[in-house]
Amino acid sequence: MTMSRQTALVTGVSGQDGVYLARRLVSEGVRVVGTVRPGDEASRAMAVYLDGVEVVEHDLRDDAGFRHLLEAHRPTRVFNLAGFSSVGASWDHPQLVDDVNGAAVERMLAALLELRDEQAVDVRFFQAGSAEETGDASDSPYARSKARAHAATTRFRDEHGLFACTAVLHNHESPLRPQRFVTRKIVRAAAEIALGRRDELTLGNLDVARDWGAAADYVDAMVRMLQAAAPADLVIATGVTHTLHDLLVTAFEAAGAGDPAAYVVQDPALLRPSDSPTMAADPSQAHRMLGWKPTQTFEDVVAHMVRVDLTRLESGVEESPEYLYLG
Repeated sequence: MTMSRQTALVTGVSGQDGVYLARRLVSEGVRVVGTVRPGDEASRAMAVYLDGVEVVEHDLRDDAGFRHLLEAHRPTRVFNLAGFSSVGASWDHPQLVDDVNGAAVERMLAALLELRDEQAVDVRFFQAGSAEETGDASDSPYARSKARAHAATTRFRDEHGLFACTAVLHNHESPLRPQRFVTRKIVRAAAEIALGRRDELTLGNLDVARDWGAAADYVDAMVRMLQAAAPADLVIATGVTHTLHDLLVTAFEAAGAGDPAAYVVQDPALLRPSDSPTMAADPSQAHRMLGWKPTQTFEDVVAHMVRVDLTRLESGVEESPEYLYLG
């Protein structure tokens, strides 16, 4: 099934997943309209990755603004990738997180239902869910907001027949992962240590285990979910878990930085009691329904991130489209 001559609206287009998704859709001939937060400086730095994308400012809480986007661009596919993304920081902003990640999605779905019913537009909706919904941090404001959005997506599908689905996304990485995430923090440190630019890395619990995949693979699953004959909520993961210690060792090995034990300092202040010790996943349903399987291994993903950060440090160029494909 081709996606040519379609228009896709991608919220959060300047984020990791938004960039990979937008580039994928543009390469297939899809017109892509992508939203960024008003006045967001970080989004401007990512513009280098968004050739061919119509970038517009939009606040997820602006219902009238979303309806205007629907009327102005008439998308047939809506991918909601925007939102508050930090579990830890969500405790400091519970109401904001609930409104942006939860209530806003309910209002988006209502607007899409009106568009379908009033103008007979075949619009399909993708919601980026999170494995945190069922982990040990499921009582966090972040997890509760994602669960609220997931429930709304299912409700609008089951009760109103809207083509709407949620992907329960497990951890996925790329060179575009911001440094506030521990995965990129480790990768960047490994590159800096390999180049003699630092001699210490402070971390918390290294026994935490996650299912880490490649953002490019997960974006492929997103596209397939809206191409499917029927909507469904699916777990997107590799089915293989690794510990943060595994990631640390793999990153240092890829960077040629030696034994990480010589550089790592553990700080009890960085230990989060709400973190799930292990988050495993079964992606078999996605394979059966979509024919989807990950193409990159854990080692592939980490090595790619390390190569890019080494290049960044040596060149002084933080963002370049070449980094998405640097072998």
